[in-house]
Amino acid sequence: MPLAASLERAVTDSAELLLAAGAVLALAYALVRSRIGILQWPLLGASLLALGMGTALGGWAWHEKQPRNVVGSATKEFVPTEKPKKRPRKELTEEPWPFYGYNVGRTRFAPFKLRPPYAGLWSVKTKGSLEPPPVVAYGRVFISSSRGILYAIDARIGKMIWKRQFSRCMAGSPAVARGTLYVPLMHRRPCAKNAAGADGLIAALDAKTGRTKWRFRSGPIESAPLLVGRILYFGSWDHKVYALNVRRRRHRLVWSRETDAQITAAVAYANNTVYVGTSGGRVYALNARTGQQRWRAESFARFGRREYFYAAPAVAYGRVYLGNTDGTVYAYGATTGHLLWARQAGTYVYSAPAVWKKMVFVGTWDGYFSALDARTGNFRWRYTAPAGVMGAPTVLDGIVYFSTFGRFSQRHLRRVKSGPRGTFGLNARNGGVVWHFHDGHYSPVVADSRRIYIAGQRKIYALIPRARLKKILRWRALAACDRLKRVKARHRCVQKVRQRGKAAQRHRVVHKKKRKKMQ
Repeated sequence: MPLAASLERAVTDSAELLLAAGAVLALAYALVRSRIGILQWPLLGASLLALGMGTALGGWAWHEKQPRNVVGSATKEFVPTEKPKKRPRKELTEEPWPFYGYNVGRTRFAPFKLRPPYAGLWSVKTKGSLEPPPVVAYGRVFISSSRGILYAIDARIGKMIWKRQFSRCMAGSPAVARGTLYVPLMHRRPCAKNAAGADGLIAALDAKTGRTKWRFRSGPIESAPLLVGRILYFGSWDHKVYALNVRRRRHRLVWSRETDAQITAAVAYANNTVYVGTSGGRVYALNARTGQQRWRAESFARFGRREYFYAAPAVAYGRVYLGNTDGTVYAYGATTGHLLWARQAGTYVYSAPAVWKKMVFVGTWDGYFSALDARTGNFRWRYTAPAGVMGAPTVLDGIVYFSTFGRFSQRHLRRVKSGPRGTFGLNARNGGVVWHFHDGHYSPVVADSRRIYIAGQRKIYALIPRARLKKILRWRALAACDRLKRVKARHRCVQKVRQRGKAAQRHRVVHKKKRKKMQ
């Protein structure tokens, strides 16, 4: 628990205890003052002192918990033409989703034209929960579980190609490029938080076979690595941001930069600058070539402390967007570090934001999923989910996807919302519900040009648009007809397939007319 949250609890509990004690002492004074003589005055003094101190602490707690919204300017340090670069077609085909957040700016918007309704293609059950979302490359889906198992799954048919068991926990998505998978590993299981002497490492694996190429040791790595060119960037619990040159077989440390606290969030990149948030509530902009600090910014202090930036920033429009566990979404100038706007979105924000069409999407633990204006921070729309949102959303073809976490087991000072797990697809323009899937947990959706992949609690699913699945089934049926040896049998088979297709088309037309009449 961050120091600010623990102090908040201590102050709130102390205020409640003092007010209750003052009320009890005041009641005792009223009942027995005529019987205790001169002792009534110390009793009255103790009652007034407890009530006064409780009121003072309660007032301070109330003041510190108030939302500190800052409304931004629609023009100041806002560059509407600055968008993530389009990736080459060949790269999109070979490595459609190469790292967490899709692109180097971690905006979580991908250009694939995929829309519901979907049909299930395959599913694979894993051991351990699936906190980090998968990456997709070379016709394979790579996903890691909390038990330290990395799976390579055939994206087309769901067949397990290989898997690697590590003796360490895994909480960050790998990065993949040029046939190599860069896997972040934490300390050895059971992975106790803040374990003394804990270490971690980056393991470079052959994406085809899973064989280890090399390893680099550091502190425990919860941060998903980012590859820009031949430089691999990542943060660690040892308070450092690292840059590794992976151009050759023997990797080389280019630089490392010390920050103020642990780094659990993934880094983002734009314009030769690396951006990262820390558990100390600070944001750093570092020169990508040298590691020199360009600027440092801070979140709001509450009870004299700052809560932490748990998730990755998103960089777009000349701004850096990120959520803090104090429930606030912040926007800083990418070149200056100036706070441009801040908006209280809910009680806790552990979700990395997605950015699309001048909107910032983020979920909170008290069950709200919000679209904020990327220019001013004002709400564009807000959806009330059946449970809190832990993971990051994804935007595909005008639909924003997110998952509800399910049941929160720990006690929290601020409100959290427990409920059913699931994945939702909302119209990104107005927040209307478009689609729902029964499973989901953290950051659920990644995609390629043909399929979306959903990471559930312990299963990964591949879904395909239903219209495309019907075409695939028709092609398969026609291919089966072509394999028949007799000409008449082949002709009859083709005729049956075509008749089924025409019947299905007539059924769709009739169903569409019925729906229009009902409306």
